[in-house]
Amino acid sequence: MEKEKNQKGITADKDELSEWYTQILQKADLIEYTNVSGCYILKPKAYAIWEKIQAYFNEKIKKDGVKNAYFPLLIPESLLNKEKQHVKGFNPEVAWVTHSGDTKLAEKLAIRPTSETIMYPSFAKWIRSYRDLPLKINQWANIVRWEFKNPVPFIRSREFLWQEGHSAFATKQEAEKEVKKIQELYEQLYKEMYAIPVIKGKKTEREKFAGADYTLTCEIFLPSGKSAQGATSHCLGQNFAKAFDIKFTDENEKPQYPYQTSCGLSTRSIGIAVMMHSDSKGLILSPKIAEPQIIIIPIITDKKQEKQIKQQAEKIKESLSEFSVEIDSRDLTPGFKFNDAELKGIPLRIEIGPKDIKANQVVFVRRDTGQKTFIKTKDIKNKAKEILEDIHYHLYKKAKDYQTKNTITANNIEQIKQAIKNKKLVKADWCGEESCEDILKEKTNGAKIICIDEKEKPKSGSKCAISNKPAQYVVYIAKSY
Repeated sequence: MEKEKNQKGITADKDELSEWYTQILQKADLIEYTNVSGCYILKPKAYAIWEKIQAYFNEKIKKDGVKNAYFPLLIPESLLNKEKQHVKGFNPEVAWVTHSGDTKLAEKLAIRPTSETIMYPSFAKWIRSYRDLPLKINQWANIVRWEFKNPVPFIRSREFLWQEGHSAFATKQEAEKEVKKIQELYEQLYKEMYAIPVIKGKKTEREKFAGADYTLTCEIFLPSGKSAQGATSHCLGQNFAKAFDIKFTDENEKPQYPYQTSCGLSTRSIGIAVMMHSDSKGLILSPKIAEPQIIIIPIITDKKQEKQIKQQAEKIKESLSEFSVEIDSRDLTPGFKFNDAELKGIPLRIEIGPKDIKANQVVFVRRDTGQKTFIKTKDIKNKAKEILEDIHYHLYKKAKDYQTKNTITANNIEQIKQAIKNKKLVKADWCGEESCEDILKEKTNGAKIICIDEKEKPKSGSKCAISNKPAQYVVYIAKSY
């Protein structure tokens, strides 16, 4: 059995993040590598997570009048160049199609790094009158961004999946309300589906989405001591409307440019969940996204009892039809199956053997805590529901407590340096000058302002922790993926 475990289990500790994370993704059957660097196969277990996120998000946005659509993958170079700040921000990451067979194309085609420039020519056709507003479109698509040198599955892939929302409104106030609403929806999604708390804030001018007036973000601080951008919502103002000549006639018969927004959540969120909750035994996920949620393991010590035990396992599965349940009937030792279930992050394990049948019970084992509980057969359904809900709550609380415990307030650059060295999330006052961001990056070996706290303001007379000038903002600082 020990030999079986060593061949299948995680051989790196969580502190060895790169190796530990890579092993979990492969051994828990989430991804498969390909011959193209930064491009991965999402295996059924990983894609099942994404399907659950899609279902949750679609239900929420459709209630708000959003319609799903699909736009082309290829973007003519002339369209990509329409909004100068936008193309400047994305140009290093763009992959190009230049030939059809051996024939050079008359115009290069970009493989979408984001879809504003392929969508908005159509918006210019669809929006003519104030009666056409608001327009709310969402797209589920794949994206390609090629600049970075060290891809990490899910966290920083060259090709990834996402949703991108694009809306247009008659007034600035409506657009700003939408941007905030989407940010709050992302916060809710991370809490209710991934069991992860987020840090809501606003990106600095340097870090905002290229071409936007401003960007709101949901950041996640991970046990590695780094943050990850979880989802963003952008107020585009009238910048793209002017670039793409999107106009509408208002109620006074006057031409106006609409105010636009965009937003995005990607499969990076799956990697964030893996990093946040998993341990040295393997994958841990919230039951809200795990597939399956429950594994039933028949324990057969005598072949004469095999049929009876398997029949009981099938009855238990039928009683749990509202959940995603599998029976592990493989001809392997129970110990191997237990380790395999832990490795693959199945939230609840149900063990059923000869003694359990005699006692009219089963054994429940939680993946998050390892706690074992004897449950009477008649209580299986109610107890399973109760425990799965508690696992989600426990994972969220653990992640929230970690974030709180590891947030340090710093008053000067030396304190920031020390906190970053100790893998902490730093809260500090900032004057708002971009030069501080350069100093911060240099002094801390790569940390940055991950977001501005919009709710909290500096106390009267507070000084910037970097420049010592009068503070304008409270910000969060961390190294970032």
